[in-house]
Amino acid sequence: MSAAASPNQVIAVLLVGVLMAALDIGIVGPALPAIQADFGADERALSWVFGIYILFQLVGAPVMAKLSDRSGRRNVYMACVSVFAASSLIVVVAPDLTILLLGRAIQGFCAGGILPVASAVIGDTFPPEKRGRALGLIGAVFGVAFLLGPLLGGILLRWGWQLLFLLNLPIAAVVLWRSWRILPVARRVATAPLDVLGILLLSVTLAALALGISSLDVADLAGSIVSISVLPLFIAATSSGVLLVFAQRRAEDPVLHPELLNSVELRLVGTIALATGMAEATMIFLPSFAVAALSVVESTASFMMVPLVLAITFGSPAAGRMSDRFGPKTIIQIGLVTTVAGLLLFGLSTVTVATFLTAGVLVGIGMSALIAPLRFVVIREVSAAQRGAGQGLLVTCLGVGRLTGSAMVGGVAASGADQVSGYQNALVFAAMLLTAAVFVSTALKSRHRIELADT
Repeated sequence: MSAAASPNQVIAVLLVGVLMAALDIGIVGPALPAIQADFGADERALSWVFGIYILFQLVGAPVMAKLSDRSGRRNVYMACVSVFAASSLIVVVAPDLTILLLGRAIQGFCAGGILPVASAVIGDTFPPEKRGRALGLIGAVFGVAFLLGPLLGGILLRWGWQLLFLLNLPIAAVVLWRSWRILPVARRVATAPLDVLGILLLSVTLAALALGISSLDVADLAGSIVSISVLPLFIAATSSGVLLVFAQRRAEDPVLHPELLNSVELRLVGTIALATGMAEATMIFLPSFAVAALSVVESTASFMMVPLVLAITFGSPAAGRMSDRFGPKTIIQIGLVTTVAGLLLFGLSTVTVATFLTAGVLVGIGMSALIAPLRFVVIREVSAAQRGAGQGLLVTCLGVGRLTGSAMVGGVAASGADQVSGYQNALVFAAMLLTAAVFVSTALKSRHRIELADT
């Protein structure tokens, strides 16, 4: 960090970069009809404008985070922002849908690096007693992006869908200028060769797993798993995953360091993150649940999500501050229990506007109390040399959980006697998974136990 840079300046430049990457998830929704009209794409091809971003974000997170451990946070953060902006330009000038998807894939890969590197910078530059507060602000950015993305998309779309992506260029320019002046330049001197084989195997494992989960037919989950379009992907993911484990044991500087694989605390965090990602996926279905249960129009159902999003936006910084004060374990457990309560209220009560909004607030508060403390634990448990890789692994677990949760909720919902009971069954099932995570969380280190170890 520059001698003249304050912690507030550091967090500001990180938050703007994270906001840029997060906006490109929500802002693309209003643009899809216009993109479809311009390129004559069918619905299946059009879905990849969103899906390919998520897929490559999942792959990019551990790779770029590991590179930040070797090449310095500032270098990798600026590289991700720069290439993200360049790929936005590819999307804008794309002559056909194939080139547009290429641009979106590169965008997603770089976006995957921005969040874990930003979290690692916080671990490097903020003292332990202030990390939770800073990490909580990053969680709040996603709530802001959820609200701001569709709004900006609707406003800018009148001048052409391309403007939605051109917006990234001035934002990126400001982030790069401030990053160069403010972010720390310290880097680890990497003497071992880059683990190219490990990166390739990890990428193949994650890509095959994500594609397999995304290709599941929720109406026939069991039959879909053994279908020709899904089973080979899961076999490829399993095979490359096994090879990855062996390759990491032989690599001089593995992309998944034994410090990450052997830590009991990190395995607990990874398990909780998978369950958290699954619970996050239920939020995608809540507007459809509102339409079915309350007979409201889609625009009204989307508006009914605002209390949930506001709870995340304002709850994340509060959860971060409480992690600094009480320790992350307590806040994680409060978050899990509160989310379970919200999901059960959705799933077991007679659905009214009041119960829907109340359950949404509970889920929002609960989810806001999970992400920042989980990042906090990862920063605490890994060495400075592996902070980026640790954050990348956390983002990957959350992403796999979201993909799995999306397929799970759809499959359970489809098996219900009717649409409303199907969604309620799925929400109760998600609550059961999080209840299991509550028991897992009891094994996390308490604040008292950490303080004893430090003395």
